[in-house]
Amino acid sequence: MSIPPSHPPMGFAQRVYQVVAAIPYGRVTTYGQVARLAGSPRAARQVGGLLCRLPEGSRLPWHRVINRFGLCSLQGEDLQRQLALLQAEGVPAAADCPLDLARYGWPD
Repeated sequence: MSIPPSHPPMGFAQRVYQVVAAIPYGRVTTYGQVARLAGSPRAARQVGGLLCRLPEGSRLPWHRVINRFGLCSLQGEDLQRQLALLQAEGVPAAADCPLDLARYGWPD
């Protein structure tokens, strides 16, 4: 007879959410970095897919995840919302100007 573990193993989505939740206020990280920290270094696109499907009103700081070039990958209203949320945290995000990942990137 097998005894079930006290904590079931975390799936990829749960690990991604845990990493994103840990991104500090006023900092950003890339989809690839989230994938690496979640244990799947080649899953940057999957990270983007998970964040796109967050329920309305989610408190997860999804807006702190950007692409490897230091830009927001979203478009239209979603892009404007992401830029506004980052700017409210003091991150000088702009649609056409990459962020300085050495200054605003996490982890250091």
